Order: sequence, then C-alpha cells, then structure tokens
Amino acid sequence: MREAEVFREEGVAVLRGVLDAGWLDRLAEAVAANMAAPGPYGRDHAEDGQGSYFGDYVNWRRFPAYLEVGREGPLGRLAGALTGAERVQFFHEHVLVKEPGTSQPTPWHQDMPYYCMSGAMTVSFWVPLDPVRAEVCPHFLAGSHRSRTAWLPRRFRTMAALEGDTSEYEPFPEIDEAAQAADIRAFDLEPGDAVAFDFHTLHNAPPNRAATRRRAVSLRYVGEDARYMERPHAVSPPFPELGLRAEPGGPLPEDWFPVVWERGPTGGSSRQA
Repeated sequence: MREAEVFREEGVAVLRGVLDAGWLDRLAEAVAANMAAPGPYGRDHAEDGQGSYFGDYVNWRRFPAYLEVGREGPLGRLAGALTGAERVQFFHEHVLVKEPGTSQPTPWHQDMPYYCMSGAMTVSFWVPLDPVRAEVCPHFLAGSHRSRTAWLPRRFRTMAALEGDTSEYEPFPEIDEAAQAADIRAFDLEPGDAVAFDFHTLHNAPPNRAATRRRAVSLRYVGEDARYMERPHAVSPPFPELGLRAEPGGPLPEDWFPVVWERGPTGGSSRQA
C-alpha cells in the first residue's frame, strides 16, 4: 500500500475515495444533530466578528453514527494498514465546522501532548464532508512526527500553555510556511477522501475564506501499544472529567475505546466488531 509508505515517511498521507456516499450521509446527519445539540465541550472557537468555527468531541454514544462509520466502515482496517498495528481501537471523533468567511485559523500544534495516552501506532483520519481546496485544508509539516519530540500544548485562543505542569515539553517551534513550503502538505479534497496523519505530526488549519462551509470529522485510532497516561496538566479531550478510570501504563479500556479491527493470521481482518 503506497499510502502506508508515505504515511510512515511523512506522517501524513491522502487517501482518495475511501468513504462512499452512504458513510458520508451518516456522518453528515450526525454532525447536523451534534451541532443542534452540542455536548458539554461543544463550542464556537471563533473570536467575535471572525465568523463561526464549531468544534465538539466524544459524542459517539449520543450519536452512534460516529462509531458505526468508524467501526463498520473501512477506516479501522486502514488504520491497521497505515500504522502496522495488529489491533486497532477507536480513540474518539472530533467535529470541526468552519462556516464561510471564518477568519479564525487553527494554530500550529501537535495532538499527542493533549491526550491522556502514549503510543507509537496512532492515526487520525480528517474526513471532509464538503469539497475543500488546499488553501482551506489543514496544513501538515511532513516528517515532523519522526523525532517524537513532545512540543508544548497550548490553548488555541490565548496560546498559553495548558493548565498544570508543562515543564517536560519543548517550546513550540517557529514554523515559517514560506521558507518551509517544500515540506508543507495540503490537499484539494472531495467528500469521500481522507487525510491520514500521525498524532505526532505538526499541523494547523487556515481560515475558511471560501464561500462554502468546511464540515469535517476527524476519526482517531490507536494500536495495541496504546497505554493510559496521567498527564500533570489538563488534557483534551478531558476523559477523566467524563468519568474514565484507568490504570496508568495499562491498556485503554475497551468500553471507552472500542476495538474496531484485528489482523487475522493471514494478514486480513479477524474481527471488525
């Protein structure tokens, strides 16, 4: 699988036409219902006067289509192919909707330091529900996952470090997109495409200055090396606040992070639960 080679080398790869219209319709219905009834962490991330940027996550129990698409569709199997995992768990879904004319960007960041877990076998699939041009698509710094450097996690609005002890992290690097253009990856996308990226890959998202919405769902997966981790600072999603209790260094509980795919003895799927 050529995309797996690119993913492992660059920390990001585009997959074309991996979700059919049926899966996309399920996601679109879930997003509409989610926006009408946000969860406890749903909010508009845009500053006043900068448009509307809705985000919400960990709502798959209220809107089962998120998990159904993530488990019954092809993404669990693809997560195994990209990461080399023998066993794949669904980590969570994240809804991200930028309305037309939203000038609020998402700053450069790395996902892993925000999470209450560790592991090398990780992948997020950024799934657009609308056509997206490269200038609106998230931008990824190719190869930035390889050092496994843990960069300072920050609040997007204030750029302040997360609450708590963040002394273990390196100061976030300055990224000059013009100077580093050869290493920046962004894609023209159609519904059904997905961008796969490692939890360690640095990325951002530009404003949506287009005349159309930019609806997307990130479906996130981890392999069998994932372990629960107590961070000395706030985490996002805040699973402990939601009631998660797990042993530090132990596997992620399956009732919170369902197993969605396992590799069979011949390399195929032995379970797509």
